[in-house]
Amino acid sequence: MRGFNLAQYEFRTLKAQQLMQQHELGALLLTTETNVRYFTGFLTRFWESPTRPWYLIIPQSGKPIAVIPSIGEALMSKTWVEDIRTWPSPDLTDDGINLLSETLNEVAKKNRIGIPSGAETHVRIPRNDLIKLSQNVNLSHDFEIVKNLRMIKSKEEIVKIEKACMIAKEAFGRVPEIASENIQLDEVFRRFQVLCLEAGADWVPYLAGGADTEGYDDVISPAKEAPLKRGDLLMLDTGLVWDGYFCDYDRNWSIGAPSSGVKKAYSQLLDASDAAFELAKPGAMASDLFHAMNTVLTKNASGTDAGRLGHGVGMSLTEWPSLIPDDHTVLETGMVLSLEPGIALSDKIIVHEENIEITETGARYLSPKVNKELPVI
Repeated sequence: MRGFNLAQYEFRTLKAQQLMQQHELGALLLTTETNVRYFTGFLTRFWESPTRPWYLIIPQSGKPIAVIPSIGEALMSKTWVEDIRTWPSPDLTDDGINLLSETLNEVAKKNRIGIPSGAETHVRIPRNDLIKLSQNVNLSHDFEIVKNLRMIKSKEEIVKIEKACMIAKEAFGRVPEIASENIQLDEVFRRFQVLCLEAGADWVPYLAGGADTEGYDDVISPAKEAPLKRGDLLMLDTGLVWDGYFCDYDRNWSIGAPSSGVKKAYSQLLDASDAAFELAKPGAMASDLFHAMNTVLTKNASGTDAGRLGHGVGMSLTEWPSLIPDDHTVLETGMVLSLEPGIALSDKIIVHEENIEITETGARYLSPKVNKELPVI
């Protein structure tokens, strides 16, 4: 089912309001696409335009209040939000800040107004407007209320992430149709996005990867205009979206028979992923999963300096927590994570990624677990 029923949004809002009361916040101010959508269901690609700001207020009680450009009123009115305050945007003199200030002071009654402020957050307000707003209302951090709510996915959210994973599975299964010796890598990237759309993706906002002998230089560069050649290792890493939720996992293929070094490194990656999977259960910490993978990856003085070996997945391609040594976030039932070990092979790297759900009894694969043998094209 696309979207969520009303109870989902009511529950999220009530949980936020309970936490707001504990921290004596008069309101929450949300300015980013995922946070606005989390509490309302307001799904649109119009956020791609940086011209207009969008604001959502969570009061201490009752439904959210939208303070948005008038162009969005019709769509917002289809959500459960009833109090929608608009202005004609863009307005070079006052692009909604006075309306937002008035609404916040009305709702918060001079109490502190929480705004997400920690790692992996940003404030989507022009700097000058943020300064003006800060002079008119009592802004505070949100005590990680929104972060902690979004880390724990509902069953309905997990269904959407798993659906995205299954769409990617179908596209990955057809890669031998579009990739072979002498086909250019950039053409493979374009064709793979078509496969994702044909399989049912709403859009493919993220596609990374690489191909070269014995691995790839990096995993974030645009695809090169270079033909695949025998001995290359091809990797595609997709973040496709279904109904507003991402999957984020990759797959590797050898163009022709792989070398013994590549086969050994690939096997080591899968062992690292398996080690984290076995530990991934409620009560473990994000750092535990990092150390489990890193122990396997550094057996032969290999490993990567990518900074982390996985992360949360959901409405954003990457979410909290991060699988790093210093993230001691305790895993809970309902979290969705990527396991993303990487290994160095000479001057190249090889990366493998899976998506998992944390259940009451342990981890469950949302992406289909790969076979131990590296597939050959």
